[in-house]
Amino acid sequence: MLFALLAIPAAAQIISVPLTKIQKNFTETIESIRRTANILQAKIGGDGHTGDVVIDDFQNAMYYGEIEVGTPGQKINVVYDTGSANLWVPNTRPWLSTTWHNIYTHSKSSTYKANGTVFKIMYGSGPVSGFYSSDAVTFGGFNLADFTFAEVNDYSGLGIAYRVGKFDGILGLGWDRISVGGVPTIMKALVASGQMAQPVFGFYLGNQANGELEFGGTDPKHYSGEFTYVPLNAETYWQVALDSVKFGGDSVSTTKRAIVDSGTSLLAGPKDEVAAIAQKIGATLVAGKEYTFDCSKDVADLTFTLGGKDFSLNKQELTLQQSGSTCILGLMGIEVPSGPLWILGDVFMRKYYVQFDWGQKRLGFAPAVSASTVIV
Repeated sequence: MLFALLAIPAAAQIISVPLTKIQKNFTETIESIRRTANILQAKIGGDGHTGDVVIDDFQNAMYYGEIEVGTPGQKINVVYDTGSANLWVPNTRPWLSTTWHNIYTHSKSSTYKANGTVFKIMYGSGPVSGFYSSDAVTFGGFNLADFTFAEVNDYSGLGIAYRVGKFDGILGLGWDRISVGGVPTIMKALVASGQMAQPVFGFYLGNQANGELEFGGTDPKHYSGEFTYVPLNAETYWQVALDSVKFGGDSVSTTKRAIVDSGTSLLAGPKDEVAAIAQKIGATLVAGKEYTFDCSKDVADLTFTLGGKDFSLNKQELTLQQSGSTCILGLMGIEVPSGPLWILGDVFMRKYYVQFDWGQKRLGFAPAVSASTVIV
């Protein structure tokens, strides 16, 4: 499929979506994280233009930004997800959903083209399905004409997390090999269109604040020092070799691969390895998924070694929320069919700015600027 260029903006454009904070109590926050984690763990040239997309932060458990689909553009809030490869948008609201979900109505678009091929993706709790269509897709100042995406009308696999969530759809930034139906990905379309200065995007996730996703380059104001580059060892997810994982000075993992996934809220690793780390901390498993611990306890640094360089997270950076003397630990145990791996999700990405280099098939890591704040 050829992706025609509608327009090349003369200058970089930032699209910002205001964030409305919803205050939750401690129990509600645990449940919100549990539901989100259940959904996402199963996914498993030009004119020199770069594009900035504001990434909104919802409870440090979900980051989303705005796109427009159709002509005229219809606003959809999407999770920019490096752990999947398809774009899907809703065309109906789920039963009993609140009204804040935006939907796409193809009859209102003059550039819509019917496709009709069935789309179905299986999450841990069930399917999300619909059908493929083509239309104009716009975000961050980029314009893609006749882009193939899925219109979703069955959300049963998302359950209540979707009904109460702040996102409408998902925009996958993974590789073509994991694209459901084999349809071209957003990144493939952007690279082919020539709109990006470089085939690169950079992720900055704010801590209790908005973040930014930079297409076509990286933004030096969001990181310090030089990037440590690590070559990909697979072109499915953004996967690299994992040299080691240490808690304090002790090795706590024999797993040899890791993926960086903006669509996973926590750090996720093999269940037995996560349980061993939790035991060292004295953390207790809640609802079968999340660990909580006594905030007054000393907690050693958790260190991931990638490309021969250590990337450490301290107690504050591993803590998602505090209520009195109880803290939520940003670790979750998982099992995946392809074998053991660590998922370096948003907990990791808040500390480290990540450059996703599509052209050279590598990841770059650098300390994020102002990544750490006091969690209250």
